[in-house]
Amino acid sequence: MKILHLDTNHELLINQLNDLGFTNHEDYTASKEAIEVKVKDYDGIIIRSRFTIDKQFLDAATNLKFIGRVGAGLENINCDYAQQKGVHLIAAPEGNRNAVGEHTLGMLLSLFNKLNKADAEVRHGKWLREENRGIELDGKTVGIIGYGNMGKAFAKKLQGFDVEVLCYDIKEGVGDNLARQVSLELFQQEVDIVSLHTPQTPLTLHMVNAAFINGFKKPFWFLNTARGKSVVTTDLVKALQSGKILGAGLDVLEYEKASFENLFKYNVGSSAVTEHSRSAVENLPDAFSYLIKAKNVLLTPHVAGWTIESKTKLAQTIVDKIKAKFC
Repeated sequence: MKILHLDTNHELLINQLNDLGFTNHEDYTASKEAIEVKVKDYDGIIIRSRFTIDKQFLDAATNLKFIGRVGAGLENINCDYAQQKGVHLIAAPEGNRNAVGEHTLGMLLSLFNKLNKADAEVRHGKWLREENRGIELDGKTVGIIGYGNMGKAFAKKLQGFDVEVLCYDIKEGVGDNLARQVSLELFQQEVDIVSLHTPQTPLTLHMVNAAFINGFKKPFWFLNTARGKSVVTTDLVKALQSGKILGAGLDVLEYEKASFENLFKYNVGSSAVTEHSRSAVENLPDAFSYLIKAKNVLLTPHVAGWTIESKTKLAQTIVDKIKAKFC
């Protein structure tokens, strides 16, 4: 079987597939149109998020038997059409779930203890102790929306704290000894912290909007290490301004490109900053302009699952699943 790799990954992925007898080819630069011309020659493709695997691409891949996505979600693949064509879909949520759980906990503790604010102040000669008095996680009720691999990993990380953990999921019977599954109504009545761990689907697109936020009884802290387009950013900002949301930790943003690789058209942090890139920053959406200035908001560039260890685990998970299915 011949496999085409469309994104770079840990070297063990190709090395182990070679050892299993697969023929591996790499193409990390050609356009999607150029890939479509030759994809008919391959039995499998490995991709992260370089481009969308749509109906046109799948029709061109006449011999395709599987798609391996080195990541947790499959939203960049037309899954229904792929399955209609008998293409086996492989994802690797097991590979980065621990990283996501740790990152989510880190964001929460940083927000509670104002670590980013205090660090910036000390670096500028300010020694403000009372203004940086934190709050403790113990005694709080943590709510997890989406109780799959990522949600369960976060619940596991909370076990050292004296907290109650509730989960809400559209699937029944997913609760366990780490989190009690409840209705959305009870969830919205009880929680102090909301952590989002849902995939991107039509059901979750813009799910966190004004109506959803206002359904909560108490002001709450919000964490999103899932998908940016699940949140209506303008509604989130209004809730931060009103105090309905006390603070937010956002690893993902509504404005991200589908590849997750860029937020801005230009890399404003590089030495090659141009007038175009400055213009891109100056013309940011108003809601995002608020987020980057807010001291009760913590932002990271879609790296919750992006650790040294998870890079290895993701690749190994893909190899293991290909081996189990095709060897």
